[in-house]
Amino acid sequence: MLRTDRRAVTNEIKDYLMILIGMVSYVMGWTIFLLPNNITTNGVPGIASVLYWGLGIPVQYTYFTLNAILLAIALRVLGLKFCMKTIYAVFVLTVSTAFFRNCVHVHLLENQPFMASIIGAIFCGSGIGLSFSFNGSTGGTDIVATIINKYKDISLGRVIMMCDIFIISSSYFVFHNFEQVIYGYVVLWVTAFCIDQVVNSMRRSVQFFIISDKYKEIASRINVSPRRGATVIDAHGFYSGHEVKMLFILAKKRESGVIFHIINEIDPSAFVSQSNVIGVYGNGFDKFKTGMSKFQKTKA
Repeated sequence: MLRTDRRAVTNEIKDYLMILIGMVSYVMGWTIFLLPNNITTNGVPGIASVLYWGLGIPVQYTYFTLNAILLAIALRVLGLKFCMKTIYAVFVLTVSTAFFRNCVHVHLLENQPFMASIIGAIFCGSGIGLSFSFNGSTGGTDIVATIINKYKDISLGRVIMMCDIFIISSSYFVFHNFEQVIYGYVVLWVTAFCIDQVVNSMRRSVQFFIISDKYKEIASRINVSPRRGATVIDAHGFYSGHEVKMLFILAKKRESGVIFHIINEIDPSAFVSQSNVIGVYGNGFDKFKTGMSKFQKTKA
């Protein structure tokens, strides 16, 4: 019980640390590359940027106010745990933005808006994706995307892209320049792409087939750390004619190294097959996201 509690605390600390890194990455992309080049980003930061350019309102004030409203909605739909980490992310991003705007006067690629769009979007998208992967969010349209993703199997990047087209387009009314809008669309697409790449890489799963005379010991160790279950399958070797036991194990890709280390420590001569799987759903993995069919809606 004590070990489980300690693991839970460790995971929570890891989540908050990775969200911190993600938010700093986002702020770097936003304040160093995008804002100095008058390039609109997505979500609430995009709205804050437009208001800053048009009315001179500091971006951190607009960002914080709008997120406070959206978080009140998310608290009811997504629960306290999500909102706590999102509040933390919003706080870190607000403070980091104020710090970079007031203390770190570094503006890169000011005369190269296209490259600034690409590099700034990579920083922003990677930061958002990292935050999503560890149960956090930058708030804004990320909250909207997370609510939709909770009930529908639609990628987070695609939802954000659909939500933010209007925000990007609104920058035209400030600059009256379609070129700036196009750069905003480039940022939007690259950000969405990076979000999906980071999130999907963190969620990748693998499956193992393990044949070993010491299958019980291997399964017991894997059950303790990385805390993955194992299914024992009765198998028959065609060539040898022997009855064997085969373990079937599903795990996250990042846990593969631990599993191989356990197998090698217990039975270096074990026969092991590892392969990638497209999706794993159930306890310890992703949840099913299915909407009600048209037939079910009509019947209801």
